[in-house]
Amino acid sequence: MIKSIQYHKTQSRVALITGGAKNLGKEIALSLANENFNLVINYNKSQKDAISLVKALREKGKDAIAIKADITKRIEVINLIKRSYKEMGRIDLLVNNAAVFRMNNILDTTEKHWDETINTNLKGAFLCSQAVAPIMLKQNSGMIINISSVAGIIGWKNYLPYSISKAAIIMLTRVLAKSLAPHILVNAIAPGYIEIPKKMISNRNKMPIKKILLNKYGNSKDITDAVLYLVTKGDYITGQILTIDGGRSIFS
Repeated sequence: MIKSIQYHKTQSRVALITGGAKNLGKEIALSLANENFNLVINYNKSQKDAISLVKALREKGKDAIAIKADITKRIEVINLIKRSYKEMGRIDLLVNNAAVFRMNNILDTTEKHWDETINTNLKGAFLCSQAVAPIMLKQNSGMIINISSVAGIIGWKNYLPYSISKAAIIMLTRVLAKSLAPHILVNAIAPGYIEIPKKMISNRNKMPIKKILLNKYGNSKDITDAVLYLVTKGDYITGQILTIDGGRSIFS
């Protein structure tokens, strides 16, 4: 069952962020709140984080709700979009952020690993885009931002399903841009290595800094600034992949 935290209705710009309760999704939500967006925070398992974020957003004076939905399941996605539209009155921006990030190479990737990664990272983004498109077309305006990865450009052999899913997100972005123009803009952001708290990642998995042309790792603000650029300055941009990786994708 889809559950949400109630709020009072609004007609301001509304953004729906999948996997928005923590990490990059949370940072995107907070940055959009500073640009006069109200927020729908989608989560699947991170209810505590979602509730905490909604509280923080409301303290900023924004309308915000959290809705639980497994985006790999079509019926839950449909309910997510319907509930978001019913309670918020409109949907102006969809950020397809939810993702599975797991180390798997060709020899140790199981069918379960493959399905979990592809279903969340690719199928989920497709289902959410498909479900929100009629609303945005009716509004004659809307934007979809897909979070891809530098892994989808250069391919990481030890992250096989992840790399393939993120490469597919790039093509999904281009096809959706063609399909939904001129009223809906569709773009993707492809981050390189973005630092997160040490407790959340093992140092052995960190990208060697010597392979990054700028000799430094990115941070969440590098990505949220790109999101804000697209939503505030990107009226003539669609079907594009904004790669933010410090030059990693062209390192030779």
